[in-house]
Amino acid sequence: MTENKITEKIIGCAIKVHKELGPGLLESAYKECLFWELKQAGLKAEKEKALPLIYHEVKLEIGYRIDLLVEDKVVIEIKSVEGLTDVHTAQVLTYLKLNNNKLGLLINFNVSLLKNGIKRLINKYYIE
Repeated sequence: MTENKITEKIIGCAIKVHKELGPGLLESAYKECLFWELKQAGLKAEKEKALPLIYHEVKLEIGYRIDLLVEDKVVIEIKSVEGLTDVHTAQVLTYLKLNNNKLGLLINFNVSLLKNGIKRLINKYYIE
């Protein structure tokens, strides 16, 4: 399945969660519900996937965690904030680079219309 098809399914699941719960909850609530919806949609999803940092060929377990990794291809970072910032974008781009994934979604559930809280990010350093 291509990254585009996967993101289409992810966004559909995220919309279901947002329609049911609305804005204003903790990120952890949205993460759990989205994880459940992804599984119901038949997608392989990992939650809180550990992400080591490789520095001078040394693997360092620093505590980075990807909120959700779908089909080993798409990184999802979930937020429930007043507005997305450059720091949130940088976080997803860093996760994409460290895990060598091509595509990521930054999803802010604290909006009245979810499409206004979704940011699609591409890793320009992706190596096939």
